[in-house]
Amino acid sequence: MQWRWSLPALLLLVALPVMANAVGESFYIALASRILIFALAATSLNFILGFGGMVSFGHAAFVGIGAYTVAILTQMGVTDAWVLWLAAMLVSALLALLIGAISLRTQGVYFIMITLAFAQMIYYLTVSIKTYGGDDGLSLAARSHIAFIDINDDTSFYYVVLAVCVASLCAVTHALNARFGHVLQAIRENEVRMQALGYAVYRYKLCAFVMAGALAGLAGALLANQSGFVSPALMQWNQSGLLMMMVILGGVGHLYGGVWGAVVFLLLEETLSHFTIHWQLGLGALLLLVVLLAPNGLTRVLQRVQRESQP
Repeated sequence: MQWRWSLPALLLLVALPVMANAVGESFYIALASRILIFALAATSLNFILGFGGMVSFGHAAFVGIGAYTVAILTQMGVTDAWVLWLAAMLVSALLALLIGAISLRTQGVYFIMITLAFAQMIYYLTVSIKTYGGDDGLSLAARSHIAFIDINDDTSFYYVVLAVCVASLCAVTHALNARFGHVLQAIRENEVRMQALGYAVYRYKLCAFVMAGALAGLAGALLANQSGFVSPALMQWNQSGLLMMMVILGGVGHLYGGVWGAVVFLLLEETLSHFTIHWQLGLGALLLLVVLLAPNGLTRVLQRVQRESQP
């Protein structure tokens, strides 16, 4: 059923730069790149939140670390995109391994608070390191280099981001449909029972946490290239809150929940900010409506509409 709308949506995304350039609105290409990057970051959070039951309130730390890894290595003279982006994933995954190994020994509100505490520690550490800009952040001299592709061009960069996001979603889909994904979702439903059945619950959750951290690091690497600038603000708790809002808006536990949430959230932000500086009020009201009227998110609403439209 998902292919009925996902394939047309992919074709529309492929054609988007052509349509934007045709009407002289190339700005929308950069906006679409940003939406895709945040869709990847929100999907990485949804992987542990929606399918693993782990409510992490420090997920933005992995996005920020991925971005800083790219910025710092670029300053050191490394320009190859595959080296930089893989390094961002590796560093974020190692950080997720460290944080997860400690945090996953707790549950419930304690897990939420300890992930938030770790993220804030990393944020204040980054602010204090003046060598890399401190609170002022760090600029990239140029975007990463890919052989035969000039990603300094916004259109080329958009297609690279689209390809990375599609590949990442396919990888997440494969992981969730595999034995690992089924066990992870069973742990979310009844952790005690799965432990009694002999499953290594802690290892499964830690592995998922590390995978989500790596994906978030990749999103951070792309975000650093898209904006050409990184700052400690990427790691603040409110950034984790924004990712959480995207997941809730799109639908917790739905494969494309993070994608739809990022699309709706950022498009509304862009639209409302043209009319008022208090655009957060409109977004807050929308989120409240979604929680009250569609607690399972916009993805479930779209699925319901699709079923009702079928003969």
